[in-house]
Amino acid sequence: MQDWLKMGVADLGRGIAAGEIDVVSLTETYLDAIDAHPAGPRIYSAVTCDRARAEAAAAAARAKAGQRRGPLDGVPISWKDLFDSAGTATEVGSRLLQGRVPDRDAEVLRRATAAGMVCLGKTHMSELAFSGLGLNPMTATPPCINDADAVAGGSSSGSAASIAHGLAAGSIGSDTGGSVRVPAAWNDLVGLKTTAGRVPVGGSVPLAARFDTVGPLARSVEDAALLLAVLEARRAPDLRGASLRGMRFAALQSAVMDDLREAPARAYDAASERLKAAGATITPVTAPEVDEAMSLAAVLFSGEAYGTWGKVIEADPDLMFGPIRDRFRGGQSFSAPEFVAAWQRLDSLRAVWAQRMAGYDAVLMPTAPNLPPNAQRLLEDGDYYVTENLLTLRNTRVGNLMGLAAITLPTGVPSCGIMLCGQAMGEDRLLRIAKAAEAALR
Repeated sequence: MQDWLKMGVADLGRGIAAGEIDVVSLTETYLDAIDAHPAGPRIYSAVTCDRARAEAAAAAARAKAGQRRGPLDGVPISWKDLFDSAGTATEVGSRLLQGRVPDRDAEVLRRATAAGMVCLGKTHMSELAFSGLGLNPMTATPPCINDADAVAGGSSSGSAASIAHGLAAGSIGSDTGGSVRVPAAWNDLVGLKTTAGRVPVGGSVPLAARFDTVGPLARSVEDAALLLAVLEARRAPDLRGASLRGMRFAALQSAVMDDLREAPARAYDAASERLKAAGATITPVTAPEVDEAMSLAAVLFSGEAYGTWGKVIEADPDLMFGPIRDRFRGGQSFSAPEFVAAWQRLDSLRAVWAQRMAGYDAVLMPTAPNLPPNAQRLLEDGDYYVTENLLTLRNTRVGNLMGLAAITLPTGVPSCGIMLCGQAMGEDRLLRIAKAAEAALR
């Protein structure tokens, strides 16, 4: 049974379908593992035992009757604590929202429940989702799988940690500037950032609504594809026969290649060579529009984030971790005309990007330029926190600024991922490419 804790959602689903895995026993195995794990309370903000057991019993009955609702019926996963869950606290990693208990599930959680999935509980996250590091001294800081003293990446930190530590088969997170892909990369997982507007965000607590996206963290590309299908209430794309032969990749050469630390740089180079060996052509491409878009990030992200949360924060600012509070406050100086002008300019830059990259199947870059920083040093050194947070999110933010679908894959080097960016609303094609890339990288 312990091997179940190392299996992804696709394999568990197949085991249930074949009658080899009993859903009730599977769920109890996960609940026992969460309870026994020393980092369990740092990973899960709430474990929904009663709900999980009820959903497992119903899924087991359907399996026995030959009436499974889909390939993931009965598979247990975790949920980032910004998705509303009826009767269970959804506090978004913040003391400001302590005691917030919604009366209905988020739309994506309702869809997952309708597909028969088992909700294990809610996972810790960066405060109000506004950090790529995963450090949260106000609630809890989940550990990185590769370094117990390091942060797990954020803001979907507990989502990644729950899978990596064998406490969930998959997880659903959110990505506004890298919050699915950074923790996925640092914990050697697959993380899919969907195009804004593709997966419904109803019932999820916003950070910057025009950038907010919902996406899965998983053990494999197949797992990510199946989870996305559940979130969209549709069939998963067919990944069979995926190949890199004839694929054309653009290796982005703008700021994303600056200040790379040794391990991520080495991992990216080695991964690129493996993709070439599998048949892909990789061409270095510069994109000045990316650098200009980066210069708009403060007004676009912080401006909207403070506009959304400013009144709540200022009502009791001492309840927040200082560096995150200060990052929010960085948005208070921007005017409405500046915000509108920045979005108009970004729309123009997105058009330039789309034209430049039209001849390529995907754009490559290192997922994160750095390795997971030490949590204690981040707490003690404010300047280090700020510089590492900005560096951590620099590359992933390209996907959000340009409005793309993007996915991170493990490279085989611990905590080092390679990111593939596709076209807006191009998730199905990107997943096929990622499936072939995954095989090459393994």
